[in-house]
Amino acid sequence: MKVYLLELSPWARLFVVTASLILVLQSRPVVSYEPTWASLDSRPLPSWYDEAKIGIFIHWGIFSVPSFKSEWFWHFWHDPTSSVAKFMRDNYKPDFTYGDFAKDFTAEFFNPDQWAELFEDAGARYIVLTSKHHEGYTNWPSKYSFGWGSMDVGPKRDLVGELRNATLRRKNLKFGLYHSMYEWYNPLYLADKKTEFKSDEFVNFKTMPELYELVNKYQPEVIYSDGDWEANDTYWRSKEFLAWLYDESPVKDSVVVNDRWGHLDRGKHGGTFTYDDRFDPGVLMKHKWVNAMTLDSQSWGYRRNAPLREYLTVENLLQLLVRTVSCGGNLLVNVGPPSHGYITPIYEERLRQMGAWLKVNGEGIYGSRPWTFQNDTLTPGVWYTTKPSSEHAARGRTVYAFIYTWPENGRLTLAGPKMSVDHSGVSLVGYSGEKFHFKPKEGLRGVDIFFPAIPVNKLPNLWLWGLKLTGVEN
Repeated sequence: MKVYLLELSPWARLFVVTASLILVLQSRPVVSYEPTWASLDSRPLPSWYDEAKIGIFIHWGIFSVPSFKSEWFWHFWHDPTSSVAKFMRDNYKPDFTYGDFAKDFTAEFFNPDQWAELFEDAGARYIVLTSKHHEGYTNWPSKYSFGWGSMDVGPKRDLVGELRNATLRRKNLKFGLYHSMYEWYNPLYLADKKTEFKSDEFVNFKTMPELYELVNKYQPEVIYSDGDWEANDTYWRSKEFLAWLYDESPVKDSVVVNDRWGHLDRGKHGGTFTYDDRFDPGVLMKHKWVNAMTLDSQSWGYRRNAPLREYLTVENLLQLLVRTVSCGGNLLVNVGPPSHGYITPIYEERLRQMGAWLKVNGEGIYGSRPWTFQNDTLTPGVWYTTKPSSEHAARGRTVYAFIYTWPENGRLTLAGPKMSVDHSGVSLVGYSGEKFHFKPKEGLRGVDIFFPAIPVNKLPNLWLWGLKLTGVEN
């Protein structure tokens, strides 16, 4: 019997539509995750993350006030022989405490919309803000910060909430949070540590309540956990939290987490693997990974006395970007704003340079996949990516070869690609002038590419170029 929807009364039509929707929803497979690594590690990585490739990391806290040495300032201060201890003896009264810095964490120039606009212009697809570092200071009005947070002392602002809202107003940005599980000098943590973590007051009254609060209030789509290394994931209640995160949280379908949930978990458990800070393997990894790195090569937090030579050049940054993506990773680029909240020119310049480069070469970065070869085995400084599906798929795939340096004699020899004169082609990404001639090598693979004489003012960019190879047969 056929039922024609238009012949039914409005209430009957509503009933039919509702019943159909219920049947569709009931037919969808329901996945429930158990608090075991076998179950949690079976969760597929949300696809947006691998498509995104590039994020911005932001280290900002009380350590941004002294802005000396690094974000571990307070920890180093406890060593009387350290440069930090000497800095404090030379510049502050003997009774000055770390907590006294908080009043100068003013953030008076913090404009979250300007930050979000800059990060989007940089070509990033997500950001990760420090919600709390190892010092324990929270950048949001936490019910569990006990007077040591951004609404209590310092800027008197919800820094997390303001940046989240600004991020969501941008078309191409997702919002994420960094969170330190431990705190250097929290009495509850030190008491648990003294029992060799047989007691768990700190986790029950601080770490876990904070994480649930952050997720429910701000709905971050990246959670970058840290500070886990002194205890195992059983102490931290990590598996229970992740099971809730994947099953019941408001970001259960989209959230991506890292691998820092206990001192034995790095490179073994989690959504994306960090392995270590500034991880740069130079080879294809089996599991999705992230290179979390700093523009200031010596610190994650802002340093007032950082010399220019200790900042990455734009060439350094772009080489790291293509090398990371070629090997299957995401690049998480860290900036350290000063305490007043205005991102300094050296950071802004690097981010805008990266963004300008990505506007030209992004087609070979966003949504790309590692190719058969990650780098060329004959010519150094050449890294490859490919697309999962190609408009030229019937005649071979599209491969991008990113070259560090322009060939001096106008000739580039690549050992990786197998190409044919009839079906293949070579072009410079972002350049619409003369075609590039090429000559396939005799044998299984290899090609000589001949560069035309291009005036400098006609080049699509001045650092690190992308060649688009079509009709690649391997």
